[in-house]
Amino acid sequence: MAVQKGRDMLLKISDGEAFVTVAGLRARTVSLNAKTVDVTDSGSGGWRELMAGAGVRSLSVSGGGVFRDAASDALMREAFFAQSQVDWQVIVPDFGVFEGPFLIVALEYAGQHDGEASFALTLASAGEVSFAAL
Repeated sequence: MAVQKGRDMLLKISDGEAFVTVAGLRARTVSLNAKTVDVTDSGSGGWRELMAGAGVRSLSVSGGGVFRDAASDALMREAFFAQSQVDWQVIVPDFGVFEGPFLIVALEYAGQHDGEASFALTLASAGEVSFAAL
């Protein structure tokens, strides 16, 4: 298996017609989570038992980079202040594409007097997220 370039991992936000790549990202993290349902009882022989397929799945995405004041920045700002669900795509090279509704749960801007302005965001899945293998 070949090593993948981090820069090939893309985060895209929907503008209602197409997906726009979030400009300026330098780092991205995708976290898949699954909460379990514990069904352990006195007949479990002292071992924990989990119910298959009954938990809650979620996906969170975080990233940060250089603030570019691109069209994607306006879309993120509008979605954050409206706290609206927006469709996003997360493309992981040679793995697959996640797509679905997300809420922006954190949006940060920072800058030093002698450096570039930067931003960071965190997304939380807000509905069913599809996955298509590449």
